[in-house]
Amino acid sequence: MRPDRPCPGALPLRLAAWLLFGLLAASASSPSTAWAAGIEAPDPAAWARLSAEEQAAQRADIRQRLQQASPAERAAFRRELRERLEAMPPEQRRALAGQTRERWQQLPPEERERLARERREQLQAMSPRERRQLIEQRREMLGKLSPEERTALREKLPER
Repeated sequence: MRPDRPCPGALPLRLAAWLLFGLLAASASSPSTAWAAGIEAPDPAAWARLSAEEQAAQRADIRQRLQQASPAERAAFRRELRERLEAMPPEQRRALAGQTRERWQQLPPEERERLARERREQLQAMSPRERRQLIEQRREMLGKLSPEERTALREKLPER
């Protein structure tokens, strides 16, 4: 396995990370009625077919509704989205990961920095309990990877 190429099994995790970056970021806000408002996790394949502008509009709508959701409701949203990603066939997840990666690469550096800054702010706005839950979810995802996939993913991470 070449270090500059991700392990095929690592793609679902990378895909989940990028999609969750855009969608779950909205769930980092504050309390009350997301599910009563009918918020469903979007279909990842349908989401990938949207233009960048359509994604931004839907992301803003989801973010607004999730701001009113309780932590439990936001967790349910994240869980549903994760389940939808995991239910996709591997080749479809790989294709989606490739499309997501291409879109990210095509963004201007200023836009990538802005998105990264927004995500940092959203993580900082989370309660300690929500951050712990997010870490547990990430560990659970990593636990599903083979040792080779974890190694390939670790090689992609920046050194501390």
